[in-house]
Amino acid sequence: MGRKGRIRFATVWLGGCSGCHMSFLDLDERLVELAGLADMVYGPFMDAKEFPRKVDVTLVEGAVTNRANLAMALMLRERSRIVVSLGDCAVTGNVTSLRNQFPVADVLATFLSCGEGSVPAMDYDAVPELLPRALPLHQVIAVDGFLPGCPPEPERIWTAIGCLLRGEPVELGPEQLTFG
Repeated sequence: MGRKGRIRFATVWLGGCSGCHMSFLDLDERLVELAGLADMVYGPFMDAKEFPRKVDVTLVEGAVTNRANLAMALMLRERSRIVVSLGDCAVTGNVTSLRNQFPVADVLATFLSCGEGSVPAMDYDAVPELLPRALPLHQVIAVDGFLPGCPPEPERIWTAIGCLLRGEPVELGPEQLTFG
């Protein structure tokens, strides 16, 4: 728990388009309500440099696509009480995993050659190395729940957050996966 028993809440953006975080921002004035209920301790809209310890709830957008995503996934699982896959890329791999039908070298060659002939070496000191396959989050770490959608509707996100903050099971309806 955060200050005075408040929930410590985080969001993480792995290999995805940021659409889930845009949907999160579409909570609009409910973000002010969330700020009254929880301490936002990490996310792409914050200036935190390292994922903190003792996080109560973490929503994770995106598939695990590279070594940096893998390291972040392992760290956030170790430091979070509840981890939720947010959106179809985190839940199934979705669009991000379309590259899985090709070897990484072929994927990189398409972008690195730019029609100039030979393919230059990738500078992995500057850019995280791609994993052989883009993976949904639950294939890398234990996940406590899934919030599907591309992106999930803000109302579904808010319903799930509200239940999590109250310590209640999340029930989003028959078309949605349930956890809790």
